[in-house]
Amino acid sequence: MSETAPWDTIVIGAGPAGSTTAALLAEKGHRVLVLEKEAFPRYHVGESLMPFCWHTLDRLGLTEEMDKIGFQQKHSVQFVSTDGAVSKPFYFFLHDDHPSAVTWQVERMQFDQLLVDKAKELGTEIREKHRVVDVMRDASGAVCGVVAENAEGERSELSSRLVVDASGRDCVVASKNKWRNRDPQLNKVAIWTYFEGAMRDPGLDSGSTTVAYLPEKGWFWYIPMRNNLVSVGVVADRDYLYRDSRDPAEIFAREIEENAWVREHLSEGSQVGEYWVTGEYSYRSNYCASDGVLLVGDAFAFLDPVFSSGVFLALKSAELAADAIDEALGRGDLSAEAFASYGNDLCTAIERMRKIVYAFYREEFSFGDLVKKHPHLRPVLTDLLVGNVFVDQFDDLFAAVEEICDLPDELPYGYLVEEPKPEVAIA
Repeated sequence: MSETAPWDTIVIGAGPAGSTTAALLAEKGHRVLVLEKEAFPRYHVGESLMPFCWHTLDRLGLTEEMDKIGFQQKHSVQFVSTDGAVSKPFYFFLHDDHPSAVTWQVERMQFDQLLVDKAKELGTEIREKHRVVDVMRDASGAVCGVVAENAEGERSELSSRLVVDASGRDCVVASKNKWRNRDPQLNKVAIWTYFEGAMRDPGLDSGSTTVAYLPEKGWFWYIPMRNNLVSVGVVADRDYLYRDSRDPAEIFAREIEENAWVREHLSEGSQVGEYWVTGEYSYRSNYCASDGVLLVGDAFAFLDPVFSSGVFLALKSAELAADAIDEALGRGDLSAEAFASYGNDLCTAIERMRKIVYAFYREEFSFGDLVKKHPHLRPVLTDLLVGNVFVDQFDDLFAAVEEICDLPDELPYGYLVEEPKPEVAIA
């Protein structure tokens, strides 16, 4: 079956990146179709929102709805050493007197559905249980649509002026075209689960994200959520986690004993549900775009989640993409070069966050030492932690970090766009 009337944009995936791209384009009057392989609502990890998520959510008109839903409020992030010593929390409101200083710990089923509903409200057509199995290309090699398969196995050819890959960690375009590159050192494994009735810190800290260190620079996340649940995960090198067992429950129980704060806080709770495992944490595509196709969110890049950057980068890349696509559609130029600025801006921001992630994993680095030696840099460091990374103000901070530990060279890929290559399928 073929739908010959072209869409302005077809988006692969209805997660935060896809739904946000679609919503903002539909709001501008473009005809947008989202193809989602799953049925919503569906489970997803990544519950802790960076404060600067607020700005994209506000543009979507969703900040009041977030508060009405009653997601757990998050006022700060804190760091805990293996012996249980807690850092001074990075309170967002001390950094910036702005509504974004209060962010949220969300259940992704409800949060992602909220974004899907907004996209629909603004005029997007969303087809669930539709898996993209291929792209279509015109005579020049530019992408001009997709082939999608529904739950019954029926295939449709769908024409589009532009395809946006927002397929998340499936990385439909990047994986099938062999564009995806793992980060040289950030190849971690995560194991996570949920606890009911676990301990919460008092007052404003009751919803704080806690990053608790493990030996050899692994770490726990501890994310208090509503309904008396806490999301708890452990992230470390594969060899460290799997050194004497491959059973997630056994590994998790063993690592709890390695941090006094985590052990104390979980002693009052009961583990519920299953244990989840994922690897290949950090990666980036060689290219942000090719003629007729643009990558956003996790389909383009994913960075180690120690600072909860996943949803933020999904939302912000979607916002940048939507604005770039709107301009490109208006000019009638959907070439890869039309999105070079998008790739440059996004990669520059990711590199800034990547540097502080690398520092976090260095044995000799600590935030306490950095702030003690350079107290005037605490506001700039906090900017990184809240997501204010699209501004040029970090040279002094990274110079100070390099007094303590080495920082990585910038990755040379992702900024670029690919020249079209005919007959490259992504099935």
